Amino acid sequence: MSASVSESHSPERVGVWLIGARGSVATTVVAGCAALTAGLHPPVGLVTETPVFAGAGLPSLSSLVFGGHDTLDCPLPKRAEALAAGGVLPPGLPTAVASELAAADREIRPGGPTPGDTRGQDELIAAFAADIGDFVRRCGLTRAVVVNVASTEPPATGGTLPPSSLYAAAALRAGCPYVNFTPSTGLHHPALATAAESAGLPYAGRDGKTGQTLLRSVLGPMFTQRVLDVRAWSGTNLLGGGDGAALADPGAAAAKNAGKERVLADTLAVTPEGEVHIDDVPALGDWKTAWDHIAFDGFLGTRMILQTIWQGCDSALAAPLVLDLARLAARAQEMGLSGPLGELGFYFKDPVGEGPSALGEQYAALTGFASRLRETHDDASLRAGDDRGPGEVR
Repeated sequence: MSASVSESHSPERVGVWLIGARGSVATTVVAGCAALTAGLHPPVGLVTETPVFAGAGLPSLSSLVFGGHDTLDCPLPKRAEALAAGGVLPPGLPTAVASELAAADREIRPGGPTPGDTRGQDELIAAFAADIGDFVRRCGLTRAVVVNVASTEPPATGGTLPPSSLYAAAALRAGCPYVNFTPSTGLHHPALATAAESAGLPYAGRDGKTGQTLLRSVLGPMFTQRVLDVRAWSGTNLLGGGDGAALADPGAAAAKNAGKERVLADTLAVTPEGEVHIDDVPALGDWKTAWDHIAFDGFLGTRMILQTIWQGCDSALAAPLVLDLARLAARAQEMGLSGPLGELGFYFKDPVGEGPSALGEQYAALTGFASRLRETHDDASLRAGDDRGPGEVR
């Protein structure tokens, strides 16, 4: 199945409001989308650019407009140059898409709460929602999707909303679909349950599945289907950058590991011995290494071992998924869908809604969703044709 940039361009403009808009993932998303739109690189990694989604009515990559919130003040062009120096972005790309990076950077607003910020929770939510609403109006957007790609925060405790939940609440207030690409709380906070249900908006998450857990969601079903008994499954993650520093916090690491463990429990029907350890190695920058050691029993109790090593660039793995999810969430809102988009579990470690954890089954659900989008788009096109006046081409 070959990948190619979609030729069906929507005249409408769709916003992608990124929480953590000056981070590595967000910068790669903006630079990557500009590179694909200009034809500088093929759309490797974008499932929405495969024939499965042809005719599904997704907003085109060229129609996407970027903005967001962040507490950092490093401009996107400078951030892109640093990523190129580290091998994350191709050499010369920051220069080639400098105007697009600068345009997105002009749409980034201060996030929070920051030290010394005296605003209450509702004031912060109102301010964030106002920023998103202003973005939609000024840029003449049909709609906007809010995507959280900020660093992982520790699990929420008590009734106070953590930053990720403040942004999620702001997305609901601004009338925007919400995607949580992180393991942070976001819409999962009990205080937001009623608002999420009554908002009539689609949402998806959480924690993008880009590396170790992606592999686990394939290997777990393999052991089950071949009736091999997994005795122990241990793993180690070595990573640097902002995510490595954030996950050095035990609470944040626990939130991250919950999704990894859920995949094994669901696909193996048991929870094997072993844990996942996350080590912050600043020298690795945006690159990560994930190692798994799997002990299993075969026929007549023969003991065997499988070891895997995954080495990848987190931002390059995540960026195409973020573009996919923004387009899918925007299309879901256009269709009038609301609530958890369980069909998008393919993209997440800990998906919202009901659905399988095995990657093959998740992919089948995603392709089924693509068919649903395509049928709805075809019906809308037929209705539009029927509405044409006398003498118009039908």
